[in-house]
Amino acid sequence: MSELTASPTFGTRAWAQAVIERPSVTNAILGVIIFNAVTLGLGTSAVVQAYAGELLDVIDSVVLAVFVVELFLKLYAYGLRFFASAWNVFDLIVVALGLLPDRQGLSALRGLRVLRAMRLLSVIPQMRAVVQALLDALPGMGAVIVMISIVFYIFAVMATLMYGPAFPEWFGTLGRSLYSLFQIMTLESWSMGIVRPVMEVFPFAWAFFVPFIVVTAFSVLNLFIGLLVNTMQSAVEAETEEEITKLQELVKSETDVVDAHVLELRDEIRALRTEVAALRGGQDG
Repeated sequence: MSELTASPTFGTRAWAQAVIERPSVTNAILGVIIFNAVTLGLGTSAVVQAYAGELLDVIDSVVLAVFVVELFLKLYAYGLRFFASAWNVFDLIVVALGLLPDRQGLSALRGLRVLRAMRLLSVIPQMRAVVQALLDALPGMGAVIVMISIVFYIFAVMATLMYGPAFPEWFGTLGRSLYSLFQIMTLESWSMGIVRPVMEVFPFAWAFFVPFIVVTAFSVLNLFIGLLVNTMQSAVEAETEEEITKLQELVKSETDVVDAHVLELRDEIRALRTEVAALRGGQDG
């Protein structure tokens, strides 16, 4: 307790902020999140529930209490600035979901308590950087999604017109064609499940499906990966430039302090020389 009350004053906002930002506290919260994720997974086992179901409920309540205390400390420490951080709002929503009553009709919402494991994203700085890179890449992804939507629409109309009468379960309507083409794009049973049966009736159907796979599954996937890599690289470069700027400012401030001391020493030396010269002149007189 002496460590906590040394500085700043115990019970103040500064004290609460110092406690919340302490690495040991952050690591402890990280450990609680991981432990809670494990217990939530164990709770899905009927065997574990039979032997330790009540214990798991107690652990869940204790973990939830820890998270609530942490949030109250943050609210007290930062005040309204708490809501300026999207990560704090995310933590608040996740913890609030765990406070929903376990009643009829709300049990499905209570199942969302497993989202507490996603608090790892807000606690670990590296994960926050990855999520931020994903968010930064969304505008570029939007353009790719629009492009692939156009490609899907064109191929779906063609597939419906060409293969719909013979294979109505896959290409009978535009909606079915879109779903079938999506399955083909994911490469899930595309050959034996859809394309080969179609080729038994239309031998040159490969000339339609192969270019579609090349355009969607390969080219578009590479575009997504390229966007993510470029965005993350830009984020890393921006972070590096920020650190370099901070170091330059720190070096400049330290240099300014040294220069000021050097100037003071030079003025003192000049004053001493003047005094020595005056003393010598007095002795000669």
